[in-house]
Parts: sequence; C-alpha cells; structure tokens
Amino acid sequence: MKLRWMILCALTPWIALMLASCTPALKQQPFGGTIGNTISDSVADWPVPVHAPVGSPNILLIMLDDVGFAQLGSYGAHRIETPHIDQLAEGGLRYNNFHATPLCSPTRAAILTGRNHHSAAMGVIAELSTGFPGYNGRMPLSHGMLSEMLAPAGWSTSALGKWHLTPVEDVNLAANRRWWPLGRGFDRYYGFLGGTTSRYVPWLTQDNHFVQPPATEGYHLLTDMVEKAREYILDVKHVAPERPFFMYFAPGGTRAPHHVPEEWIARYKGKFDEGWDHYREQTLRQQIALGITPAGTQLSPRDPSIPEWKDLTPKQQKVFAHQMEVFAAYVSFVDHHVGQLVQLLKDLGQLDNTLILVTSDNGASVEGGDEGLPNEVLFFNNVKVPLDTIAAASDKWGGPETFPIYAAGWAWAGNTPFLRWKRDTTRGGTAEPMIVHWPAAIAARGEIRTQFTHAIDVVPTVLDLLEMEMPASIDGVTQAPLEGVSFASTFANPDEQLERDAQYFEMVGRRAIYKDGWRAYSPWTFGQEITPEDLVDPKWMLFHIDEDFSESTDVADQYPEKLEELRQLWWSEARRFNVLPLDGRGVVRQADPRPQMSAPRQRYVYYAGAGEVSSAAAANVLNRSHTITAEVVIPEKGAEGVLIAQGGSFAGYSFFVKNNRLHYAHNYVGLEEHAVISSAELPVGVATLRYEFERTGPPDFTTGKGSPGVGRLYINGSKVGESEIPVTVPLAFALSGEGLCVGWDSLSPASSAYDDEFRFSGTIRQVVVELAD
Repeated sequence: MKLRWMILCALTPWIALMLASCTPALKQQPFGGTIGNTISDSVADWPVPVHAPVGSPNILLIMLDDVGFAQLGSYGAHRIETPHIDQLAEGGLRYNNFHATPLCSPTRAAILTGRNHHSAAMGVIAELSTGFPGYNGRMPLSHGMLSEMLAPAGWSTSALGKWHLTPVEDVNLAANRRWWPLGRGFDRYYGFLGGTTSRYVPWLTQDNHFVQPPATEGYHLLTDMVEKAREYILDVKHVAPERPFFMYFAPGGTRAPHHVPEEWIARYKGKFDEGWDHYREQTLRQQIALGITPAGTQLSPRDPSIPEWKDLTPKQQKVFAHQMEVFAAYVSFVDHHVGQLVQLLKDLGQLDNTLILVTSDNGASVEGGDEGLPNEVLFFNNVKVPLDTIAAASDKWGGPETFPIYAAGWAWAGNTPFLRWKRDTTRGGTAEPMIVHWPAAIAARGEIRTQFTHAIDVVPTVLDLLEMEMPASIDGVTQAPLEGVSFASTFANPDEQLERDAQYFEMVGRRAIYKDGWRAYSPWTFGQEITPEDLVDPKWMLFHIDEDFSESTDVADQYPEKLEELRQLWWSEARRFNVLPLDGRGVVRQADPRPQMSAPRQRYVYYAGAGEVSSAAAANVLNRSHTITAEVVIPEKGAEGVLIAQGGSFAGYSFFVKNNRLHYAHNYVGLEEHAVISSAELPVGVATLRYEFERTGPPDFTTGKGSPGVGRLYINGSKVGESEIPVTVPLAFALSGEGLCVGWDSLSPASSAYDDEFRFSGTIRQVVVELAD
C-alpha cells in the first residue's frame, strides 16, 4: 500500500500535465437536441465551432534578429536600404523608446507571453540554461503564449523561422513536443528550433519532425520561409476567407551567419570604406532629421574596446569594410522578403486589416569579436584567430563556405547613438526598432511615439486591440498575470501616459533598471567572465534618459541618492521575477550537465535508418576518452561511406570508410582537420570497426582548446592506425543542427574527404559509443 501511494504521488504531476494538455478534447458542449430510439424521433444539435468576431484583424508579428536600433532606413541607417520596412513605417508608427532583453530566447519568451523573461524561465538563451526557476528553459504552461490565447478564440496560428524556445534537451525526435511550437498553440510550424543555422543547408523542422532542406539550386532559407508563409496563409484563406490568422514570422535575419547571395553583396561595394566612426556620425545626423532621436542628442562615448577607424591598418580597413558590405546586403535581403510577404497581403486584399508589428530581439551583435569571424562556431568555443585567417576567407564571406559575423565596431555603430550592444543591458543592447502598421485602425501615418515600451507589452496591447481578456486558464492551467502594459492608447494619442512603474533588465550578470526617465546600469567589459565576487557589489552608472537620450553622460556622482534608490529597486525586482541567483558565466555554461530523457549512461547504441540526433541528446564525446565501435557487413564489391558523424564543416567528427580503408577525422572548428587512416584494407563480410580516443590532457576553455589525445583505429581487434590529435573541439560542434547521424552525414560534411551525405553502401548492424570517463 505504501509503495502504491509513493508511485501515485510521483506520477501525479505528470498525470496533471497530461490531463491539462488533453482538456480541450475532454470538454464537450452540452447537447441541445433530443435522442430518441431512432433517427426519426431524434433532433440533431451540432457542436458550434469557435469563430473569431467578424472583421477581426490578421496579426503578423515580424521578429528580426540582431538588428540594432540604427540598422533600418526608417531609423536613420547610413546607406543600408530597407525600402519595404520603411514603407510600413511611413504608413504606420515608429517607437523610439521600445525595449527588449539583450538576447534571443529571452526576448522571444517575453514578446510571446507578455511576461518578463525570468518569469518565463528563459533568463538566458536555451543553450545556456541552468537548473534554477528563472533559467531552466522550460517556459511554464501558466505563462501562455499569444498563440495559445488566439487559437481557441478562432485565429489560425502559424510560426515560421527561428524558434529558440525549446529546452535543448528536448530538441530531439524522442522528446515530448510540449515545448515545440505546436505544443504552444501554433497550428503549423516551419523553421529551425535552435538559435541559428546555415541559410544554405539549414537544419529544418516542419511541424513536429525534422526535414531536409529542398534540393534546389541557389537555395536560401529566407526564400523558402516566405514561400512556406505564403502557403500557410493561402491554405487558410482558400477554405475560410473570413478567418483571421496570427503569424509569427521570425526569419533569423540578420543574425549570423551573414549568408546572402553574391549579387546582393555587390550592390554595397565600397559603401562603407569610411568606417564605423563615419557611420555613427552620419546615422545620428539622419536620426535627428527623421525625429527618431531628439534634436541635440550627442553620440554616447566610444567604448574602449573599439578602435578609431583611422587607427586601423589598411588591411584591417579593407577586411572590415567588406564585412559590413555583406551585412548590409543581408539586411536588404531580409527587407526584400518582408516586402514579398506584405505584397501577398496586398494581393489578397488583406493588408488594411492586418496588424503588422516589426521589431528585433536585441541590439546588434559583437559576437564576431575585434576583427569578425569567418565561422561563428569559433565564438561559442572561445577560439581566437589571427587577422590573416579572417582575411583569407574574405572573398567567400557570406557564401556557404563561411558562417560569418562582422567585427564588433560595426555592431557598436549599428546601435547608434547608444552605448554598447547585444548581451549588454545598455540601450545599445535593449533599445529596438518597433514599427506598428494597421491602416484600418491607425489613422496616424509616419508618426513617432516616445513612450517607454517593452517586449512584455506586446501581448497586452494585442489583447487590448482585440477587446479580449487575458484567459484565466489555458488548457486547464491557471494563468499567471501579465507583466506588461498595453500601449494601444498611444496609437491615437502621442502624449498618452502609460501606467507602468519600473522595468528591470538582466543578462549574464549584467543589469539595469528604468524608472520615470532614469536608468541605472552595471557595466562589464565584453568577453569578461564575471566572477561571483564581481556580482556582489559592482560599479553602477546613472543616466537621465529624459534629458540624455543616448546615455552619453554618467551622472552617478551628481545623484547618488537616485542611484541608490534604483539599485535597491533592482534587487527588489530581481527577487520578484526569479532573476536570482546571478550568474556571470558565458559560453562555458554549455558544459554544464542537463537533465536527459534517459538515465545517465556511458554506453550509447545507435542504428542506421534513424533521423539526426541533436547534440544535446547525443553521446557527449567532448574532452573525454571514448570508443566508437561499428558492427558492419562489407559486401563482396566493397563498401564506403559514413559509419557515424556529428557536427559539420565548421566543427565535428566523422568515422567513415573510403577507398576500402577505415578513416577517422576530427574537424577542429573549421581550422584544422586531424585524421587517422588505417594501414590495412577492410575485409569482406562481417567486421568490427573501432575508433579509440585516449585523452592525454585537460581542456582549456579560456583559450578554446579541447582535450588533446591519441586516436587509434582497429579492424576486428587488430590495430591498423594511430595518430596524435593535438587539439579537439572544447564546447560545441554546432550552434543548431549538425547532430549525430549513423550511416550518413547530415547537412554539411564533417570531413573534407567527402562532400555530401556519403551514405554507407554496406550494412550497419549497430554503432556503439562508449564513454570512458
């Protein structure tokens, strides 16, 4: 009896969750007819389907990625052309005091739920989650998304592009899909679940399963997504023209990789040769002319980490100018595809009654470091490379051979006139464009609104516009209160005062708080790992935003009492919204253990014929001794192909057969490839093929070097090859996708010895990965 009670108690939360997710199916409308013995003496009564109110608008939420405050034409961008987004601005409203969080997943959580990112358990990006309520990456079902509010009210719901809201341990085909898009109220989904992916060979998810990208010449993910968006809209309007849709369109642009066709890059040749200082000066001049920044606004001070353009060498200037040409082309390429989506709405006669919101998830990104990176996987492994390596990739920058991101100076310029950038809680990290376009309901055209607004305000605003109440429960789960405020009243009244108190900010130990026109901020140097001791009593800066739009002048010494008031308020808000404990660690959080679907194990058995296993769910061979053993059957004519591979051309490993010999290749972040090749050929028939890695030293995460070791190859127990592997990948094989595959290599090849999926032509009985330590 006691055992039965313990089991029941353990299962109760899971039973509750299952019942909650099944509630709509369990609920039935009361039957209003009569049931006799036969059909002749019975009266039918059909359940009434839910319809949105007549005339309800479509809603198109466009979430740009890593687009800074000063990187759209309508926000003063120097020489970056965004005619289609600018046209939406001219026909609607622009907000110059709209804020997000400084990182991707947190802002997406905030804008879709109407709650602060820590409240929604997304205090940092999904890949860096930790085991605390504000950071575990599992958005509570009590914090429903806009999709979960609108779908039961009659809207068709779809999401396209970057999701980045699923716990990394759930991004696999064995996972419960509750934290995938279709589990959070979307009817349809097409895009990538992680933080980023190649735009040429993306890791794609359609609805609840992974799919391969179309084998189309000249393929680009942006074009693919717009075609899919068109399909989703037409599928609704063909069947029910009056049914409104909610589409969350998150193209992933302009986040790295800055992948864009060469002909678009050519349009910008030479346009940024004057450098980032010139860009800032010209952009501020244009912002003041447009009214986006107040007259008299001063540029915020140069960050000490950003050199003056005139002090760079000619080689640096040439390389960095081209990086910006590629980025600007990417912005225009994204704008072009937004224009195609808007044109579809025009063609369907739906544009006037579609509420379009265009914003970005955070400020422009400095993840390219001082000189840019040809492969952003380098950043997520803490690997530094010399300028010569970067320059050597310049001609391929933006193409499929690179996974590029520009130098930090351009991100600083892209956030003009503010301090700093993405990941930081300055306005450079949190101030975003926000364009609202709805011709049927907004009389103002091309006007600017100055009220302090935040990503958490979007859901309350949409509900306000639709005259909908926040649901008390969703799928049987009682809902937590919204934490944002509606700014719908500002559409008609530019002077409307919003009922908001304070708004806190926090990201990786960096923090800030806004209240009544004042903003306090705790600064840290980019790239600095913040220790627990640093977090206890950091230096704070103070800005009077109502008089100093750009955060150009620190007035902490002049107003110590105001600063102390805001500091104490920050701690109060932090305790209120699950911000604690503070954690200043960056990419090294990737090495933290996370819960898995199965019990901890040292032995993994894989078979051919399955889909890709995401890195978070695969055997983690990084920085540890391990063996890979493949039981195969080699036909009389021989065989070749991949036995097992993980990662891709920018980092990974592959165990494969080629030219009748056994091969192992370790791809160190696209910089070096260390191979072991067998001295003997493979026999015909049943064979045991093994790779053994013996770790000979520890990793050094601070310099981006994984454990060195010795690699050995065995055929049927006999050693046939040995080679030193002086350095390995320390933290991550890929940013999204490029997972573990048996019998083939997905997306880009992990080894330069082949250039496609390289499917194994023999028979794989099983592949066993054993972790020795």
